[in-house]
This record gives sequence, structure tokens and C-alpha cells, in this order.
Amino acid sequence: MTDISLGMPQLPAPDYPVEVRERLAADAAEVIARYPDSRSALLPLLHLTQAQEGYVSRTGIRFCAEVLGLTTAEVTAVATFYTMYRRKPSGDYQVGVCTNTLCAVMGGDTIFEELKEHLGVGNNETTPDGKVTLEHIECNAACDYAPVVMVNWEFFDNQTPESAKAMVDDLLAGRAVEPTRGAPLCTYKETARILAGFPDERPGAVEASGGAGPASLIGLRIARGESPRLGKVVRQRAETATEEGE
Repeated sequence: MTDISLGMPQLPAPDYPVEVRERLAADAAEVIARYPDSRSALLPLLHLTQAQEGYVSRTGIRFCAEVLGLTTAEVTAVATFYTMYRRKPSGDYQVGVCTNTLCAVMGGDTIFEELKEHLGVGNNETTPDGKVTLEHIECNAACDYAPVVMVNWEFFDNQTPESAKAMVDDLLAGRAVEPTRGAPLCTYKETARILAGFPDERPGAVEASGGAGPASLIGLRIARGESPRLGKVVRQRAETATEEGE
């Protein structure tokens, strides 16, 4: 086997230890059984291997290929297409700062730059203790709450550089961190197993909801004729939040 990028021979990917492979094989069989075509299970199986190692390793790619009857090239093509699959070891907490248009102009770019300096890492880099990986991310459909930071895909809304730095300091120190909405925070490996389709056992996770923000709800009410049309929709965020809470 040859590494095309280097033009050098590449050793076959190692296998998981026997006990790990047996456990993953049992989980994989449960996932595969959900689909009429086994290859349709590839995305959740990549999450499953990510739950084991914290990223999709060559061993994970080999495992997925073998249980689905695919080539490692086919699995690699999928694993490298989606940014939700990590290709190198990463932190227990993936801190993603939205830098898409609205979050960026509302302060997302500033938050990202200050977190890079505060943590001493660049984009897709991990702190030396292995706890936090920082990345900039695209829109997460939470523009009502811009600027938004996500930790292991849980929302931290209406952030500032100061609140974002305080939050990552808590993560680094092992202190409890609560998302502004949605389910309780868990580690990246635990998140990956949930994304593979296994039960979410976090307290209150079933009842938790992301929910739409004030701006979207106002637009919906106007569209339904439940609220008078506003000549000027732009208003202070705090005022909007207060009205919606009444």
C-alpha cells in the first residue's frame, strides 16, 4: 500500500484489541440492522469509532470497511468529506466558534481570535492537556442568538470574548459548564456515541430543546397574523427577549 501524498509505502492499519473489536462489532451489528442496505450505516459507524478513540483513525476506517464490506478508500472518502469526523486526536471538548456572516459581524470573529490567543492554539488545534480543541465553524442555524459558540454541539448563545474565555477556563479546570439551552454537556466521545444512534442517557436530555429564538418567533407570529406587522423590526435584543418571556 502506498501513501499517495508522500509516495512512500504505508503499513496496513492496525486492528483494535480483541475485546475492543468484539464490543464494537456488537454495537455495529445493532446499527447495521436499522438499515435495509448495510452501507447506509457508514455515517453512524464512523461516529461509533470516533466514540472509541475520539477521532476516526486508520484503525477505525479499517473496522468500518470490514464490517460493511467496503474498501478503505470508500470509507476514507466519506470520513474526509464531513467536518464532523476528526482525522487526528482531539480534545474532550470541541469548542466551535461560529464565524459565518451574522455571528462574525456580531462578534464571532473577535471571540475566535481572542480564544486562540487565550488558549495558545490555532484553528483545529488542541491544548497541551488534551482537554479543549478550538475551531471555527459554519452556521449552526442559531442566528437569533448570535454570536454563538458550541461545545460538543451544545449551544452557548449570545457570547462575548469575556464569557467565552471564562467558559473555556472552566472546561480546562474541570468545573461544571452548563449550555445556555439544550441538553447537559458531555465529553466528545460520549457525544459521538449518541450521534451513532445509541440512547442519550443524560438527565433531562429528552426534555431538552434547542428552540427558536425571539426574532424567529416574532416572524412566525407575524406570518400567522398573530402579531401586528412591525414598521421597524429592529429592536434591542434585551427588549425582545423580555417581550417573548412575558
